[in-house]
Amino acid sequence: MDNKFSTIKERVIYLIEYHGDIKEKFFEKIGMTYGNFKGPAKKTPLNSSAVVNILSIYKDINPEWLLTGNGDMLKLQNNSENKSAIQNKYLNGIPLIPTSAMAGFFSGSTQILEFECDRFVVPVFKDAEFLIQVKGSSMVPKYNSGDIVACKRMPIDTFFQWNKVYVLDTEQGALIKRIQKGETPETLSIVSENPNYPPFELHRSKIYNIALVIGVIRLE
Repeated sequence: MDNKFSTIKERVIYLIEYHGDIKEKFFEKIGMTYGNFKGPAKKTPLNSSAVVNILSIYKDINPEWLLTGNGDMLKLQNNSENKSAIQNKYLNGIPLIPTSAMAGFFSGSTQILEFECDRFVVPVFKDAEFLIQVKGSSMVPKYNSGDIVACKRMPIDTFFQWNKVYVLDTEQGALIKRIQKGETPETLSIVSENPNYPPFELHRSKIYNIALVIGVIRLE
C-alpha cells in the first residue's frame, strides 16, 4: 500500500473510516477526543498507551504501518482471514448505496449488509468504496439522471481539490456537485453543470461527510 498519510494521526483517521466506525465512539475507547486529530494537533505524536489501545481494537493492523507508514496496512502475510476478507470484498463488488441510507453509511451507523443493495465489480474503480445513483438534471451534461458514480470517502477536514466533483452529506441530503472556492474561508461554492441551476454558497459546518467522485458508470 502506498504511504498516503504523513502522520500517525492521519493513518488513525483512515483506519476508523476503513472499518466504518463512528469517530466519537472510537476516540472514547482510546481516551482521546476528535479535537486531538484535527488542525495543527494532527501533526503531534500519539502517546504509547493510545497506540497500544488502537492496536488492541484493530488487531488486523500492521504495527509498522501504523507507526511509520511503511509496509502494508493489514497483516496479510500473517492473517489469512484478513486476506480472504479483502478478496471477498472485491469479488462481491462495490455496493450501490440507496440515497436514503447515505447519512447512516457515511457515519458508520448503517452497515451495508442491513439493506439489500446491488453490487458492481469494476476493476478500474479499485479505490471506490461505494456507488450512488445520480438523481435529477442539475449535473447534466456531465452526469445524467440514473448514472452511477463511484465514490471514495474523505476525512471531514479534507483539503478540497477545487473544481472536482464530490458527494456531500448535508442537512439537505446527499448533493453531487462540483466544488469551488467560496467567498469566505468558511464557505464553499457549490456548482452544478446545468446552467439552469445557479451556484450557491454552503457553510462548511453544514457538511457532515464527504466523498470524492472518482468515476461514473453510464446507464443507457
